[in-house]
Amino acid sequence: MTTGSTMRMGRGFAAGLVALLAFAGMARAQDAVLNFDPAYTSVSFTLGDVLHTVHGSFGLKNGVIRFNPASGAVNGELVVDATSGNSGNSSRDGKMHREILESARFTEVSFRPDRVDGKVEPQGTSSVQVHGIFTIHGVAHEMVMPAQVELAADHWTINAHFTVPYVLWGMKNPSTFVLRVSKAVEIEVRASGGNPWVAR
Repeated sequence: MTTGSTMRMGRGFAAGLVALLAFAGMARAQDAVLNFDPAYTSVSFTLGDVLHTVHGSFGLKNGVIRFNPASGAVNGELVVDATSGNSGNSSRDGKMHREILESARFTEVSFRPDRVDGKVEPQGTSSVQVHGIFTIHGVAHEMVMPAQVELAADHWTINAHFTVPYVLWGMKNPSTFVLRVSKAVEIEVRASGGNPWVAR
């Protein structure tokens, strides 16, 4: 390798390093904006009973979360369509909507974050605890949602898993003398999007 080639490689590496450091500085200085697209967001639920485990999903209506990786400040809201709950069994789903969620009356489920505990890196994956207000069946509850967040220059992803103790929160227990189901439902949210650093 010639001296000229070595010098050009060195200049290229230095330029790349400067660009990376500039991006990191920019990311720390501004908010990240996560626009949740229903087409790239899944909200799934799991409910156990003595015979088998029920799996289903809900549809996201809309959602935007804005936060600053440096300060941990966060705001925004995710809104799920309560009427979209579907486990693949029309009889079971009808009972869920009529007697438990009462989704004709309480049509939305929402989460409003207000604090992030843990450091969110502007590049790479971070494990954090997101504190906020979870509203279901017309009642607001404080909740801490464990989440994995990945940020990059051109994309973001988030995976969150949490438990909703729906019976404790005042909703009807669907258990019968014959069929016993869990008093809590497991929820998993997976979402992704494009450049989180675009100014809005």
